[in-house]
Amino acid sequence: MSCEDLKNADDPAARADGCEECLRDGTTWVHLRRCLTCGHIGCCDSSPHKHATAHFHEVGHPVIQSFEPGEDWRWCYLHEVVG
Repeated sequence: MSCEDLKNADDPAARADGCEECLRDGTTWVHLRRCLTCGHIGCCDSSPHKHATAHFHEVGHPVIQSFEPGEDWRWCYLHEVVG
């Protein structure tokens, strides 16, 4: 399946070095994801608070990218496609 959201995703600078909400709240994360619309850094769905997915539901930015060293895959929440 072709996904225009993945193809057209931007490449904004990361807004933090860790999950923004976890850093604010003093909680921990497992893996990090960067929003490719605004640069928000959130924790993955394996993390207790799932802040990357919460960011999507709150603001509707559709594409994230792994923010883990050596990984560059992207995920579109709207079409449930990895790229």
